[in-house]
Amino acid sequence: MTRALTLSGSIRQGSYNRLLQHHVGEKLAEAGVEVTALDLGDFDMPIFNEDLEAEHTPEAARRLAELFGSHDIVFIATPEYNGGVSPLMVNTVTWLSRQKPSPFRHAVFGIGGVSSGKYGTIWGLSHLRESLTKLGTLVVPTLLGIGPADEAFDAAGKPVEPAIIRKVDQIVHELTHFSRG
Repeated sequence: MTRALTLSGSIRQGSYNRLLQHHVGEKLAEAGVEVTALDLGDFDMPIFNEDLEAEHTPEAARRLAELFGSHDIVFIATPEYNGGVSPLMVNTVTWLSRQKPSPFRHAVFGIGGVSSGKYGTIWGLSHLRESLTKLGTLVVPTLLGIGPADEAFDAAGKPVEPAIIRKVDQIVHELTHFSRG
């Protein structure tokens, strides 16, 4: 069975990106995928510092790298901070990029995000795509940017805009049909 890992670059309570993470996870499950939803708050990693790396690589980075490597699909929902990737996501990708074997060369990745602005994380997702691609990651084409956040979901946590519903379906299709070969 195909296995997917979902995570959010935001760990705050009430995060719209966690809503997106769970919604995409539900859609992947409906498509027949076994889904593991992660909370990055369960993976405590200090701010990356090469001085720490040699002797103090966090066990959380090793565990997270193993999870990335054992799943066929990884979906990341992340907010945008100042036109870039969230600090939590930057730190996570940085620690993971130092793990061997590379946790970015097995799964097919999808990225999306929700923000309060009308551009819906598109700038931050572009930065994330570029970083992941440089690490050898296969990222599906659809960028799932959603905004403004306070109008994006209904009370059940489902997207309300028809165009976003179609984009979620498109990214799920890509994630379940693309292959690393």
